Amino acid sequence: MIDERATGRRVIRSVLPAEAGTLAALHHRARSTYYPDGLPEDGTDWAAVWRTAVERPDGHVLCAVEHGRIVALASFRVPEGGGRDTVKLFQFHVDPGHWRSGIGTALHTACVEQWRADGHRDAVLDVHVDNERAQAFYARLGWLPDPHNPPAEGDHHLFLRYGVPGE
Repeated sequence: MIDERATGRRVIRSVLPAEAGTLAALHHRARSTYYPDGLPEDGTDWAAVWRTAVERPDGHVLCAVEHGRIVALASFRVPEGGGRDTVKLFQFHVDPGHWRSGIGTALHTACVEQWRADGHRDAVLDVHVDNERAQAFYARLGWLPDPHNPPAEGDHHLFLRYGVPGE
């Protein structure tokens, strides 16, 4: 195994359950940037949520590591009640200090490769309406508004769809 700290290489890999606290902290930093009144505290134990996501046998959690530190993460699986052809990207976060460095694009590419390998033809996600940076990122990568899932009145999320390219 390559020592990521020694080489400074960017590595994309699966997350380990012991890294759940690191994921929760990155998640908090990233989400804090797009809530105009600050990140709402609802008592959720995000480390436990991330540990569960990592341990799910039907899901994947990938991370981008640079200089030995997790700087981006992606969590996806087939949605409840969804067809096998569709995968849902539940979480995708890049540490704000690493925005516009190519890490998000590299992680997205790794997700798409996994989706293709798993036989998915479509991917879906929802993004907070105030997260204009993420919306622009997804648009650059080819995500479009989901015609099958328009936002409901008062919903704070936009629903996007991505056609997973074939080989």
